[in-house]
Amino acid sequence: MTDWKATQNGDGGWAYSRGCSWTEPTVFVLLAQSASTSDRDSLAKGMKFLSSIARQDGGSSPQPGVEESTWVTALVALLPEDAVRERQRRQAIDWLKSRTGRESGWRYKLQQRLGGSKEEYPDGWPWFPGAAAWVIPTSLGILAFERALRRGDAERDELQVRVDAAKRFLLGHVCADGGWNHGSNKALGRDGDSYPETTGIALLALNGVASGQIERAKAAARKHLETCRTAEGIAWLRMGLAAHGEIPAPVFDPVCRTNMDEALMALAGAARNPLLA
Repeated sequence: MTDWKATQNGDGGWAYSRGCSWTEPTVFVLLAQSASTSDRDSLAKGMKFLSSIARQDGGSSPQPGVEESTWVTALVALLPEDAVRERQRRQAIDWLKSRTGRESGWRYKLQQRLGGSKEEYPDGWPWFPGAAAWVIPTSLGILAFERALRRGDAERDELQVRVDAAKRFLLGHVCADGGWNHGSNKALGRDGDSYPETTGIALLALNGVASGQIERAKAAARKHLETCRTAEGIAWLRMGLAAHGEIPAPVFDPVCRTNMDEALMALAGAARNPLLA
């Protein structure tokens, strides 16, 4: 079992590897702890760090030195009740409700000008406010809203509408091989290739969805798992497939080089994934 306290910084957060604390590895380490046994002192220090990255607009920044709220706000909303203050969690959900991807393609701009159907261009989430939507922040936004729905947070209908739209976004961005890459499934008129980590995280966000597209995505995930050697890719692929009832064993045993690697592998090996709890 990883000794998380040994790698925790004095401000309560965790670095990706070493150095200053960042929101992303801190959240995933806290999630990994919640999947086993949390150390109360470590948890309290982690909560203190998360408070330091809360911003006045209700979102959270990637680290204390950054003032702008970004996609990491969804990560804060994913934490269990004992790892983040309720006020910060609710503010995170409110911040996410007000953010959508600003698409830049000519078809989208024409649709907006003509007032076409919103169903054709569903909302995803961007990395940064004002940018286009991408697969990973959209997947994390779905997971955050679904967690809020399971908690019984207010405005259930509004949250569900956004979840449904974001899932349509993911299903509309499937690559020709059945998986997902970071953004568009085509570039310069050519089909794009999918990646292990994005395929795994999108499958995780689409838990509960059953369709021919999901079957193709699962096949793509299995194929990626046969050759993937990175801890990040293997962990997300295993979590994505597990969300659809498959418990695959990795072909390769990856070397965990960062706190993120350790945390993600711990989540992939957990009996119950806290991202879906």
